[in-house]
Amino acid sequence: MIDSQYTDARILIVDDEQQNIMLLERVLSSTGYTNIMSCSDSRLLMGMVAESEPDLILLDLTMPHVGGVEILEKLSLLYPSSFLPVLVLTANVGREARQISLKLGAKDFLTKPFDITEVQLRVRNLLETRDLYVRLRDQNIELERRVQERTSDLEEAQQEILDRLTVTAEYRDDITGQHTQRVASMSALIARNLGLPDRDVALIEAAAPLHDVGKVAIPDAILLKPGPLTFEEMELMKTHTDIGVKILQGSRSPLLITAERIAGTHHERWDGTGYGNGLRGEEIPLEGRIVAVADVFDALTHDRPYKPAWPVDAARAVIEEGSGKQFDANVVTAFLAISNA
Repeated sequence: MIDSQYTDARILIVDDEQQNIMLLERVLSSTGYTNIMSCSDSRLLMGMVAESEPDLILLDLTMPHVGGVEILEKLSLLYPSSFLPVLVLTANVGREARQISLKLGAKDFLTKPFDITEVQLRVRNLLETRDLYVRLRDQNIELERRVQERTSDLEEAQQEILDRLTVTAEYRDDITGQHTQRVASMSALIARNLGLPDRDVALIEAAAPLHDVGKVAIPDAILLKPGPLTFEEMELMKTHTDIGVKILQGSRSPLLITAERIAGTHHERWDGTGYGNGLRGEEIPLEGRIVAVADVFDALTHDRPYKPAWPVDAARAVIEEGSGKQFDANVVTAFLAISNA
């Protein structure tokens, strides 16, 4: 008898000689197996495999129509990453037959005429191996699910922390907290219109709200000043890009790496006259070029401590006029296509 856990194992016998099938069925049934199938026409085998999903196949090598070697080839192509044990039945014990069979995925051999005890032992051993494989596969699937779930939880926690950091920085000069979200949404639209992949669009949208995080270190007297800044005040205001980089740098997170680039470069200008590192043209990361347009447009069209909101058309004209000078012309084109829609 066999362990009860294997009694329901799906065993498929493939042999063109009915007497061999009957013998194997008797041996396996008397051993305790209850889910035995058979096929004497090898042309029907692949359909049976797909339908019954066997745990073990007993396969004759020498058959008319479709031989055992060809079947092994098909099984190896259809189930390359699945452990589907095949026990080869053959009267040919030559080295070549064994090597070909093993190369194509056969796991063991039964030599005709069959020895009953050998049949029982080899079938049990392969079913035990199959069971171990299935258990390991299921454990790996469950482990992967848990890892993905944990990763998702960590990403959500990271995003929440970043959102709160964004609110902290933004609350000081925009009590609605909407500026960062508007910039993020506009940046995503521009990025998508530029043809960036969905993953990059999502990263830019998630990172853009942190573009002014460095303002947490700027004194309120400067940040909330209702009039023009003096030269010294402006120089201090410009440091918010460097401070933002220092806050965000050193992470391996793609989100924070993108946020760091945006924080440090969204005030650079295409012609090289911006700050903080005087980059020009394509030296400026694309994320920074995109957010630069979205940030200026939003700042112009909404009330700020130092000015009232501008009409949308006037703000759009400023962006268009800055094409190729302050802003990347391609980014401006993508922006105008959105704002004119």
